[in-house]
Amino acid sequence: MSEIDLNLNIDPIMPERKDFRIGCIGSGFIMRDCHLAAYRDAGFNPVAIASRTYENAKAAAELRNIPKVHRTWEDLVDDSEIEILDIAVPPDRQLEVVQRAVTRQHIKGILCQKPLAMNSREAREIVELCEGAGIKIGVNSNMRYDQSIRALKTILGRGYLGEPVLATIEMRAIPHWQEFLKKYENIEILNMGIHHIDAFRYLFGDPEKITALTRRDPRTVFKHIDGISQYTFQYASELMATSLDDVWAWPGEGTEQDIYIKWRVIGLDGMAQGTIGWPKYPEKTPSTLEFTTKQSPGRWYRPEWDKVWFPDAFQGTMAQLLRAVETDSEPEIGGRDNLHTMAAVDACYMSIAENRTVAFSELTNQFQ
Repeated sequence: MSEIDLNLNIDPIMPERKDFRIGCIGSGFIMRDCHLAAYRDAGFNPVAIASRTYENAKAAAELRNIPKVHRTWEDLVDDSEIEILDIAVPPDRQLEVVQRAVTRQHIKGILCQKPLAMNSREAREIVELCEGAGIKIGVNSNMRYDQSIRALKTILGRGYLGEPVLATIEMRAIPHWQEFLKKYENIEILNMGIHHIDAFRYLFGDPEKITALTRRDPRTVFKHIDGISQYTFQYASELMATSLDDVWAWPGEGTEQDIYIKWRVIGLDGMAQGTIGWPKYPEKTPSTLEFTTKQSPGRWYRPEWDKVWFPDAFQGTMAQLLRAVETDSEPEIGGRDNLHTMAAVDACYMSIAENRTVAFSELTNQFQ
């Protein structure tokens, strides 16, 4: 019987320098209640904020003790005090922010929101702009810093499960579709499913083939292509990784709710499964994990932690960018890597539109 190490590396590695001066663009929920709350707990240094509405930016600044409020995001980008740019704007607006930011020599790193853009073409332009300017670019794919997903990555790396055979994510939850999404037709896979798509890539790498199906969500009244979605990654090893994203989840008043996100990975030598605590936000609900392995037969291991995906994971997404700036290295969730996540999203929509399985190389050949 092997010794099982339950130190599963769920915490991000912090930069040695935490006082990089961060300028924040956006003052909605994600910035106000996730980014800024996490940065406060990590000891990071947001010094300025701007938003589409000055009053909203001012309110967020007062709530999170940020000393400077700019009238416009352009003014913030031009502020020579700013070293790190933290963007939380709709994906169709992110490119124009980056276009201005890369012309400012005082900016050393940019943390972009996910999705990086509306499609792979725009995402590639963002990445190439930053690379051309010598600016580090990270992407806020924050499910990589959910505690159960990071623990699972460690378990896989140590071989506790052996060769993975089947991985599944099942989401029965009702996201709040922000107002800006109502002008898009691509909503679920691009904005929620992208977490699961990126998690599959984080855990298992790039697939060979992708197949996706979808139908409209009866609760979502604005026009959309993808409401309830199912997509499957197929790998060279024969591993299948599949996610069912059910944003219908609950028919409505008069019926009981059963809201959750569950995941499960089965390998030749073990099994791991867990839950994501996000659907109960703002109630502080840690994600969970349990696993069993042939290396230690006859028992389940159930590590616990008190940290949660929202907002604690947002420490990790900023930390990985600051470390990249500090050490002149590629961020863990760098823009170049994220192009493959965007390609996987595009592959899902291609599969839906053309009613076929899509070879991943059809999308990634453009990056060669």
